[in-house]
Amino acid sequence: MIEIKNVSKWYGAVQVLSNCSVNINKGDVVVVCGPSGSGKSTLIKTVNALEPIQQGEIFVDGVPLHDPATNLPQLRSRVGMVFQHFELFPHLSVTDNLTLAQIKVLGRSPDEAQARGLKMLERVGLMAHKDKFPGQLSGGQQQRVAIARALSMDPVVMLFDEPTSALDPEMVGEVLDVMVSLAKEGMTMMVVTHEMGFARKVANRVIFIDVGGRILEDCSKDEFFGNPEARQPRTKEFLNKILSH
Repeated sequence: MIEIKNVSKWYGAVQVLSNCSVNINKGDVVVVCGPSGSGKSTLIKTVNALEPIQQGEIFVDGVPLHDPATNLPQLRSRVGMVFQHFELFPHLSVTDNLTLAQIKVLGRSPDEAQARGLKMLERVGLMAHKDKFPGQLSGGQQQRVAIARALSMDPVVMLFDEPTSALDPEMVGEVLDVMVSLAKEGMTMMVVTHEMGFARKVANRVIFIDVGGRILEDCSKDEFFGNPEARQPRTKEFLNKILSH
């Protein structure tokens, strides 16, 4: 579903991704973790070309992102993206947030878009809030609306960029619950997160990136958490710090 081949990226003289290669199959739930500033968010944003790359190749469902001839808006419509800070339109109601891209990008009729959007809103448990504006919702509710909006586009893959890091601790669970149910339904997901409990519960693979954008680990969840002695020294240090509390 996603193929990242020898991808490198620089901001000026600073290398933020270093020769990254990852294959993600249909139905995989891959958690990307690592220290702050390691390039996790940059990596996930290259998968829908929000961040351009200087070297390497990226394919999503067989479509080459790195090819200048690729229709990126069309491809992005098939790649759901959920950001850290929700990115909802504050001046639009929840329903309008859910329907706008369906109408503009997918060419759906307003009625069709609304039916699909409200179905996804119900899916995340927020049907009662369809006429509210984002500012009237809690952070957790806004993030669930953002997930519903992404699902309304019928994506082949969902990307999550630290979806819970801007939330109060009490709201984290309600967003993770939606993500857990998506994973159980077989949605292909790539998730940048510090929520190691979620990684242990839901991921089938864990990728660990260190500063400089180098992938040090790409292994099964059981190998990552269950066999720390076999991990790289840097990974062991990371695991010791986060798992000792």
